[in-house]
Amino acid sequence: MRITLLVISLLFVGVLSFAQSHWERLAKAPSTLQIEQGIDTYRTPEFIIKLVRASQTVAALHPNSHPAFDFTPGDSLKVRSSNGLYHLGDLNLRLKQPGDTAWKSFSTATARKPVAAIKATNSVLAGADLTPTFAADMPLQVQRFWELKNNKLVLRFVLHNATKQPVEIGALGMPMIFNNLIERRTLEQAHVQNVFYDPYIGGKAGYLQVTRLNGHAPSLLVLPEANTSFEAYNPLLDDPTPRGIVFEGFYEWMALSKAYAEKEWKQADPWNKPTSIILQPGETTTYGVQLILSGTPRDIETTLRKNNRPVAIGIPGYVVPTNVKAKLFLEYKSPVQQIEVAPKEALALTKITATDKSIQAYAVAAKLFGRARVTITYKDGMQQVVHYKVINPERKTIEAFGNFSTTQQWYDNKNDPFHRSPGIITYDYEKQQQVDQDNRAWIAGLSDEGGAGGWLGAMMKQLVLPNKTEIEKLERFVDETLLGRIQVKEGPQQYGVRKSLFYYEPDSMPKGTYSSAINFKTWSAWPLKEANNLGRAYNYPHVAAAYWVLYRMARNHKGLTTHHNWDWYLEHAYHTITGMMEHAPYYTQFGLMEGSVFYFILKDLRAEGKKEFADKLEAIMKKRAIHWNKLEFPFGSEMPWDSTGQEEVYIWCLFFGYEDKATVTLNAILGYMPTLPSWAYNGNARRYWDFLYGGKTQRIERMIHHYGSELNAIPVLTEYRRKPEDLYLLRVGYGGVLGGIANITEDGFAPCAFHAFPATLKNDGINGDYGSGFYGYAINTATYIMQDKKLGWLAFGGNLSEKAAWVNVDITTAAQRNIFIAPAGLWITLDAGQVNAVAYNKLTKEIRLTLAPADAHTPTAYFRLEGTTAAALTYKPEGSLSLEQGRFSLPLADAITTVVLKPQ
Repeated sequence: MRITLLVISLLFVGVLSFAQSHWERLAKAPSTLQIEQGIDTYRTPEFIIKLVRASQTVAALHPNSHPAFDFTPGDSLKVRSSNGLYHLGDLNLRLKQPGDTAWKSFSTATARKPVAAIKATNSVLAGADLTPTFAADMPLQVQRFWELKNNKLVLRFVLHNATKQPVEIGALGMPMIFNNLIERRTLEQAHVQNVFYDPYIGGKAGYLQVTRLNGHAPSLLVLPEANTSFEAYNPLLDDPTPRGIVFEGFYEWMALSKAYAEKEWKQADPWNKPTSIILQPGETTTYGVQLILSGTPRDIETTLRKNNRPVAIGIPGYVVPTNVKAKLFLEYKSPVQQIEVAPKEALALTKITATDKSIQAYAVAAKLFGRARVTITYKDGMQQVVHYKVINPERKTIEAFGNFSTTQQWYDNKNDPFHRSPGIITYDYEKQQQVDQDNRAWIAGLSDEGGAGGWLGAMMKQLVLPNKTEIEKLERFVDETLLGRIQVKEGPQQYGVRKSLFYYEPDSMPKGTYSSAINFKTWSAWPLKEANNLGRAYNYPHVAAAYWVLYRMARNHKGLTTHHNWDWYLEHAYHTITGMMEHAPYYTQFGLMEGSVFYFILKDLRAEGKKEFADKLEAIMKKRAIHWNKLEFPFGSEMPWDSTGQEEVYIWCLFFGYEDKATVTLNAILGYMPTLPSWAYNGNARRYWDFLYGGKTQRIERMIHHYGSELNAIPVLTEYRRKPEDLYLLRVGYGGVLGGIANITEDGFAPCAFHAFPATLKNDGINGDYGSGFYGYAINTATYIMQDKKLGWLAFGGNLSEKAAWVNVDITTAAQRNIFIAPAGLWITLDAGQVNAVAYNKLTKEIRLTLAPADAHTPTAYFRLEGTTAAALTYKPEGSLSLEQGRFSLPLADAITTVVLKPQ
């Protein structure tokens, strides 16, 4: 979520002042790393690694292929050299001995002292006894080795129990310190110098992927060494490096986590079963990781294969509706010995034959709503964990969301002093009540992302599954609250959008208006003047999207809308955009979340013959795109780093022919939108500060499927349709689409995101800015059919079967209106009507669409054909099809209707 121009300056002054003072304190703190004792440099086949001599922690990690680039924050080494600051090579432990009533914590970073170097022999580059830098009551002897193993760089810890008592190791964490510090960097510098990293918390098959912000090579893979497991991923909240919008924080790879599960995490459901080990007197154990160089993010799975690591590919991903026949493909040198599912009732996996005989394939049937853990044990002892989320069928999920939004969140209070009624207001699911006050004005104010999220989501739901009752409420909202209150007319056909209807001005309001339980003494409790500000462009796409959806309902359906005709809605969408340019020009230099709706509005203006409006709108957008084309990285924002503007920037750069900038944008998206065998991280675009602005639990934290997932899926899937053989793009994009609805509860509540911290691992308490993400789902939802050389015929958003030359797909998406057939390069989109099934003939290239029967509001189907083969198709039934304004219309019958598309 974004903040206003005036307040953003004040906020940044405060944030930067705080960060600067914090950094100054770090710089003045006594340096205990003893950098002055020297830095030792070692060369391996892939890296130049520099170690601080006194601590043997990493000072820099340069890939040989890019020696000027450092995967670690080596440029802040001097500032980050005091006690408590973690570095790559540190170790955290929690131990318990007989008689102990609590776990004792030990860390190499707490009170640094020089380690005792061990003479390097054979493959060892550097070794040390870490005992001197642990607390005096440390019962274990710990040695650390940096070494080469099969020419790969390995970090290895050897733990030995030299006491006469057993020692239980309840937590073992290896801090993963890589350079995600964007402090004092421009957007351009950050994309060249910084990295983000995401975990596959997959047991012994897990890994950490470290990718550059620009999406270019090289990337880094951190893999388990020997029997080390990736059991949990823990934020290092005690590291004093200031966290905020320029720094997400550091994490540790936890191989053992029982001690945390018993204490800090006891209220959470962990990704993996927490474990510990008991080290008997005289026993020794080893843990460690390998550091492996890789190429671009899309090369990661290839690198895993080359290093004999298991690769899992879920189709259509790891969010699986109960009516979808999913598949799981496993690539590994050893056969599968056993598969366990927890809970047992959640999923059923059945072995099937794969096209490529080297791949082990399974049909996946989803049965029980909620998270599910699949543990795969291979015959050689390797264990791999894949994390699934089972959801209800998409239609049921979206129907529940629409109902919840327009009932539980429906705010009808004629006495509301802020004139928010009727409307759809923020909802607190934990309290089961509406949020009509918050010290963040926008949350209760029906505008900005965090307040508009409720009604925007309800609007976009109609694009997926129109509902007459819900639309009637939304039309009331438009006429009585949106127009004239949130959106105000100032000048001829110029509509500005206020930042909030709720505000904090106690002197002008009746006594008792504001809750005494809320602290309103904060910058975010906007006064009336600030709430009325029209200068925030980020608010305008929400309003434009609302009008555009109702235009589509009025234009393509019968009787769904009653308050205005279709051109009233379309023209108001247009005037909202021109109003934005008049009242909020500053922020239009940036890409706006949901800004792609301007492109869809332009297309519809052209189709409707509104040439004057269309020409002006295109000219406005071209000026913005020309500006972006001049920038090295064209997707900046009010934040030092951001990802929300990439969706609109990509769409317009592509439209105006600035393909190089569209490619720059796409590469950046792929740099921090991974595909991993986990429903939480697969297709999850990077967001980590919006819990502060749109959440109930307010903190800096990696967000699981915040709105960036669905928004950035728009460029990724658009690019896939241009490159239909690129399965990687489809997997990433579709992961973002289904990730966007994965957090919706069974009764329809949609939270702003899911919390990644292992102490939480649950939905946030309020819906916040979820609507921006649902916009992306509504735009993206589609069925994709393709053939992969190794995996065979695949369907995303449908259940596929083959019979003779026919590939048949029953559509499982909620909307059932968009279909992409990759071998035909054909993009089929319906403005009205639904497709129950599609069939493709591999020999004749014939396509058959089975359309659902007519209903009271949809007597006619309207569909468009786009792509490389669209112009060369003949159509049946010819007598019923008519082409007008670039789309076909087909009267629907009371029974199903079949449309046949044949190559000429």
